[in-house]
Amino acid sequence: MNRRNFLLGSAAMGMSAATHAMGIDSGGHLLNPCARLRPELRAHDLTQMAFADLSAKDVWDCHVHMLGMGESAGGAWVSPSMQSLWHPKLYAQFRFYLNASCVDAGRKNVDGDFLARLVALMEDFPPGYRAMLMAFDRMHDNNGHADLSRSAFYVPNRYVNEIAAQHRERFAWTASVHPYRDDAVEALSQAAMGGAVAIKWLPSAMGIDPASPRCHAFYEAMVKHHLVLITHGGEEKAVEGAAQHGFGNVLKLRSPLELGVRVVVAHCSSAGRDVDLDRGENGAEIDCFTLFERLMADRSYQGRLFGDISALPQTNRFQVLPKILRHREWHDRLLNGSDYPLPGVFPLFSVDALAGKGWIPVATGEHLKRVREANPLLFDFLLKRHLRIDGASFGREVFETARVFRLPSSASA
Repeated sequence: MNRRNFLLGSAAMGMSAATHAMGIDSGGHLLNPCARLRPELRAHDLTQMAFADLSAKDVWDCHVHMLGMGESAGGAWVSPSMQSLWHPKLYAQFRFYLNASCVDAGRKNVDGDFLARLVALMEDFPPGYRAMLMAFDRMHDNNGHADLSRSAFYVPNRYVNEIAAQHRERFAWTASVHPYRDDAVEALSQAAMGGAVAIKWLPSAMGIDPASPRCHAFYEAMVKHHLVLITHGGEEKAVEGAAQHGFGNVLKLRSPLELGVRVVVAHCSSAGRDVDLDRGENGAEIDCFTLFERLMADRSYQGRLFGDISALPQTNRFQVLPKILRHREWHDRLLNGSDYPLPGVFPLFSVDALAGKGWIPVATGEHLKRVREANPLLFDFLLKRHLRIDGASFGREVFETARVFRLPSSASA
């Protein structure tokens, strides 16, 4: 084992203790081997049947992260803390993200290598299938000033817009604008004119209180431009930054919903506990997913409130899958996303554990393991398509997500 992998493995043990989400499948890997998909795996019945009843042009992966360090002059940035062994948890996370996307930081071409790998992975999907690439704004303080010291990373709108424009057949794009910025509404309008189909927030890491009146003008502009808000709900462990507790409370999303914004709650708020704000600021803490269920049960939000199923098969989240599948009335409000590059962080998923629960057949699990070694993005898609719990599965409407994000002027795209 070389020094870099030794350090990564050592740091991983620290991250493991913190997340309780690590596990290696039998015959599996700690690190992504970054292979290429063999033709027989692409042509396999278990692969092909996953696409058989879908309209490929309507299948958009709504949760794909971009990553860069600025070598391309696109302005992407990663916190120095994530690159330093003095911060072992952050260092381990970043190294796993790089390995998950088959990037070698030593080559000093993170931007180009990340994009090249993602483009290659997309080629294993049928023509028409698209991924929504996410920008990510910096943390801003209460005065609307960017604070890099409390930001984890930064992926500018312009950078992601340019990539999506160069690969229109495979990518749409999601902008990220902090609503406290003095130019927030202007930046939102620019993103809309540039073809953005959604706005990405991670409130706890970016320092955004979704219930703040400061966001109201921003929400009104979102409605004007037909943009969807994709925002994290519940506890966040994949990204650290400002880390304001309570900003991920999904009850705070009533504010944009009541102003007419369509909202997608990432991961269906499936991790952690938060205050039941309906009982006051000092209410008891309950499961974040229970709060999400309460919102979804409000009929006034029908057609405006959605949940994405990204990351739900991870070992620290999959306990919520039976609950979600039992909500059959939700299925046209659930949207598939991969949370790429996380499917390439091998210890976060356990195919063996899912097969052990009877949620996927053992033979299917073995096929998924082989696919994952070559294409984690396809692995994530196939896993969700083949998952079945107590006779329930995610239907085609969960994967044909373009209906939610496609702009009115591009309905036939």
